[in-house]
Amino acid sequence: QVQLVESGGGLVQPGGSLRLSCAASGRSFSGYVMGWFRQAPGKEREFVAAINWSGGSTLYADSVKGRFTISRDNAKNTVYLQMNSLKPEDTAVYYCAASSLRGVGGVESDFNSWGQGTQVIVSS
Repeated sequence: QVQLVESGGGLVQPGGSLRLSCAASGRSFSGYVMGWFRQAPGKEREFVAAINWSGGSTLYADSVKGRFTISRDNAKNTVYLQMNSLKPEDTAVYYCAASSLRGVGGVESDFNSWGQGTQVIVSS
């Protein structure tokens, strides 16, 4: 398994931007599909975005499409989530996750390594 540590969360005003980072250590990072999930207070954890090993294939939840961008730098063992035009409903704990499956997907049970999460609060 791979160990994951998220960073970059914080408080931002509506319409603002944040970039989350997830640093990986352990087994070969480039072999994993990477994803971001989030959990808002009182809600189930939900899929946000995923990216394949090369960065050539991505998948987004409809709620973030056009506003969020997932990317990765295999040389730095890091995956990013650029979040623009943030809304109060984006407030959540954001989790980085790794999947050893080949295809890009948003099924939570396909991801077998998880970070501890980073809090994002969108509020004026």
